[in-house]
Amino acid sequence: MNKFERGGEAVVQYLDSNLRIIKPGSFVRCAVTGQQISLDDLRYWSVERQEAYASPEAVMVRITGKDLKTL
Repeated sequence: MNKFERGGEAVVQYLDSNLRIIKPGSFVRCAVTGQQISLDDLRYWSVERQEAYASPEAVMVRITGKDLKTL
């Protein structure tokens, strides 16, 4: 187990190409779906909004304001 896998939700600062762990945990939540995202699987986030996203589709929903059915 690495130092970030302590269970619970992490608090993260999203930077341009990296993350800064503020409070250790094993996951963050998608800002659109609420889905838990393992820190190891986190690939999509917004530096401006300081939000994580579970998928490219979730990013598009946030950017466009439309739900997945209309994209």
